[in-house]
Amino acid sequence: MTPARAPLSILPGPAGVDRSAWLLLVGRSLRGICDGFVAVLLPAYLLALGFGNLTVGLISTSTLLGSAVATIVVGLLSSRYPQRVLLLFAAALMATTGFAFGFLSSLWPLLVVAFVGTLNPSSGDVSLFLPLEHARLAESAKGDARTALFARYSLVGGVSAALGALITGLPDWMAAHAGVSSLFAMRVMFIVYAITGFVVFLLYLRLPKREVHAAATRAPLGPSRGIVTRLALLFSVDAFAGGLLVNSLLTLWLIHRFGLSLAAAGRFFFWSGLLSAGSQLAAAPIARRIGLLNTMVFTHIPSSVCLIAAAFTPTLPLTLGLLLLRSALSQLDVPTRSAYVMAVVTPPERPAAASFTAVPRSLAAAVAPTIAGGLLGAGWLGAPLIACGTLKIAYDLAVLAAFRHVRLDGGSS
Repeated sequence: MTPARAPLSILPGPAGVDRSAWLLLVGRSLRGICDGFVAVLLPAYLLALGFGNLTVGLISTSTLLGSAVATIVVGLLSSRYPQRVLLLFAAALMATTGFAFGFLSSLWPLLVVAFVGTLNPSSGDVSLFLPLEHARLAESAKGDARTALFARYSLVGGVSAALGALITGLPDWMAAHAGVSSLFAMRVMFIVYAITGFVVFLLYLRLPKREVHAAATRAPLGPSRGIVTRLALLFSVDAFAGGLLVNSLLTLWLIHRFGLSLAAAGRFFFWSGLLSAGSQLAAAPIARRIGLLNTMVFTHIPSSVCLIAAAFTPTLPLTLGLLLLRSALSQLDVPTRSAYVMAVVTPPERPAAASFTAVPRSLAAAVAPTIAGGLLGAGWLGAPLIACGTLKIAYDLAVLAAFRHVRLDGGSS
């Protein structure tokens, strides 16, 4: 038995988090910066290559579908190979993705790279890193301390993604001051993505080879299969709704409806990301007071109402205001949802549970961007926002009804 750890605060000191957790948090921050600028840059890059709205949706779909397949593979291999080896593979794949995307110009090669690579068009982490890092983080704490650690993980990802969005204006600056084309400057950003992947690889080389729970103690889903299956099905509804408005498509929507520049979109996503990240600080204390499930639901519904309202607002300031308010509320469920899944399964089942819940989310989210791109291309600009908000409200009510009586390992629901 592993000795119980002292409870973590939402921002624990060095003694509260083991070495593996700190390395994962640093790696998450580096990846978050890249995810932040890629999500905003991607539609402009594809438009500069001569593609249309539907192609932006297709690339996003290919990326999310590939993430789902990779997550399935991780679930199958997590009990056979050390997490450290799989994380190193993911980092190497990230580096390869950046170099390939930075040099390719044709649709089919880009679709293939999007499918097999780690590119992320959304505001959250949907890559194969996610189940691996979640499983390793879950071994570092328990109960409320686990919720706090997941909140810290989400906070680091949110802040770094916000910073990444802010540097989206670099291609415009390079084009204006360095005498290069905008397309070339955007390609440079994908090379930066690749170099970051190599740095993450070097970072994860420092992960301890001996894990807290040996691979032999991990197991496929057993006694928790029923509840995890129900969670996965409901999470897929939420993911499909979110896929209708990943950051790349929201950027495209803002460009088409209000003529927003790439630099202005980057500034908006910077503030949006900061608000989302700041909200993570409230996740653990709110969950301690009202429970993980109630925190997931009752902070999520108001954010969806703001999104639906934004589809009807006539001016850019009012629209951005509603979207920023949505950002301040929409991510409170992220660390609590992750902690909830880890709390309803036994420790050996955690890697399988992380993958099992991530796969339907990725598959459902993968379908949505192509649909949203088609709607935008047809001129139905408000449809993705309305559909996204409506489906998310339905998901929140359904998950509350299905799991309000379930007890967790920490005694809260």
